[in-house]
Amino acid sequence: MKIVSIVGARPQFIKASLLSAELRKRHKEVIVHTGQHFDRNMSDVFFSQLRIPSPKYNLGISSMPRKKMIASMVKKLVPVLAREKPALVIVFGDTNSTLAGAIAAKKLQIPIAHAEAGLRSYDMKMPEEKNRRATDKLSDILLCPTHQAMHNLGKEGIGKGGKQRAFLSGDLMIELLHKNIANAGRSSILARLELKPKGYILATIHRASNTDSKKNLTQILSAFADSPIPVVIPIHPRTFKAILKFGLNNYLEGKNIRIIRPLPYFDTLALQKNAFKVITDSGGIQKEAFELGVPCITIRMNTEWAETLAKGWNRLVPSRKAAILKAINASRPSGKKPRAYSSRKASIAMVRQIEEYFK
Repeated sequence: MKIVSIVGARPQFIKASLLSAELRKRHKEVIVHTGQHFDRNMSDVFFSQLRIPSPKYNLGISSMPRKKMIASMVKKLVPVLAREKPALVIVFGDTNSTLAGAIAAKKLQIPIAHAEAGLRSYDMKMPEEKNRRATDKLSDILLCPTHQAMHNLGKEGIGKGGKQRAFLSGDLMIELLHKNIANAGRSSILARLELKPKGYILATIHRASNTDSKKNLTQILSAFADSPIPVVIPIHPRTFKAILKFGLNNYLEGKNIRIIRPLPYFDTLALQKNAFKVITDSGGIQKEAFELGVPCITIRMNTEWAETLAKGWNRLVPSRKAAILKAINASRPSGKKPRAYSSRKASIAMVRQIEEYFK
């Protein structure tokens, strides 16, 4: 069976790496890169480090407003899919590339599988929430990472009736984390940055709600500047542009904030594992921190990964200096961390479930 996998952003490269390897054991896969993340440290290095086959197509679409980006991607994806004539299109997560891939496939009446279906933050102001909900409605095969995701689809009546369409598959990012934790242990990133284990906070900030608002971004950077523990930030291009646009460079000049370039997967994993705490607005980082047993502070008022909130391992805080500093200074969670994510191999389960659907 010929399958087209559509990727475009860093988290999708991570998710696609294991699934691609499993698919290619029995099927022909064509990878299409939309170009949404174009920085080498957020794209090319992941393909080489995670041994993802090179994309057959790179659409080169990035740095546009959401609606324009999705429309541009759809326009370029439709002729690609018409040429390839796949039996299935797979999309991942909740980015603009995800929704564009689903729309393009639906236009050509090609079945769609959504990896990471059923997640909900219930915040319709978030572009990611709009993308994931629309993609779920368009998709024929719904590959859910958690029981909660399955429950969410059931509540909405998605995947019900007739042939089974919704499956509990497990989480590709968690599978990859466990596969590569030893590689992360061999990373020299702490030595290169002269960091000590548990002697720093790792922070990743990139969501529009935090970077498009000067007030919010100022509050976040001010909290980092006054943190009792140094904050290391692998800077997202979007965040760096916002800092320059709003004239907030002065926050980067203090000794407490350390800006570094986006890092390859193994180095990022090593920094997460050894951090005192992680501060983020990213979905994937929340669950990775939880799985690694590192307390997480999420600068959002909601999360699609509700499991991470158990026993205080992930704290939701507003984009306000006082709230962020309070969370930084809070005690570590006590007691045994609950198990939230299945140890099953999601990649194997997904391929089996896709094959089951086509029987």
